[in-house]
Amino acid sequence: MEVIKYLIDLFLHLDVHLQQIIAQYGTITYIILFIVIFGETGLVITPFLPGDSLLFAAGTFAAKGSFNVHFLFILLALAAVLGDTANYWIGHYVGPKVFEKEKVRFLKKEYLERTHKFFEKYGGKTIILARFVPIVRTFAPFVAGVGSMTYPKFITYNVIGGVLWVALFTYGGYFFGNIAIVKNHFSIAIIVIILISLIPGFIEYIKHKNSPKKTYAD
Repeated sequence: MEVIKYLIDLFLHLDVHLQQIIAQYGTITYIILFIVIFGETGLVITPFLPGDSLLFAAGTFAAKGSFNVHFLFILLALAAVLGDTANYWIGHYVGPKVFEKEKVRFLKKEYLERTHKFFEKYGGKTIILARFVPIVRTFAPFVAGVGSMTYPKFITYNVIGGVLWVALFTYGGYFFGNIAIVKNHFSIAIIVIILISLIPGFIEYIKHKNSPKKTYAD
């Protein structure tokens, strides 16, 4: 319960926490941000780490002079790409073994085959769009690795998605984060960002729920 309260406070007052980190660690904050973004995208056990909101908050502090916004963008884009890459290879080597375990519920070989077909057909769209959906972006590269999506195909979409994601939120924070209404209601702005990022997943869920059941015989 305490952990949940802390995470909620972290997300809602991300600007306050980031300001404290900057004040305490200075330029080392670049490394801290790199690690967080890498972990959020690269480790399936840490999907709870801030992603969109952290990028936006970092952008707002860049506008204040705490960071060089262009260096920040390059660094965090690299973290996002490397994170997805690590996640892909973890899925590639560990995933099949997980699927082989009979005790792991909902993980069967047939799901592995379906995942392979899905990513081979919609891989590009999935990897890029997943960047903008919390939780999903943490698992998409792992599943891509499990499904044996070819790495050349994956890395192309990985780079495109990572660069677009980091650019949108980092420069978004840089240009709009310090507007009076956003600055004075930063917690609300973060909630809005999170809600907007959930819209694509919600739409896909509705489409899937209302669409006729499909077989994977092909």
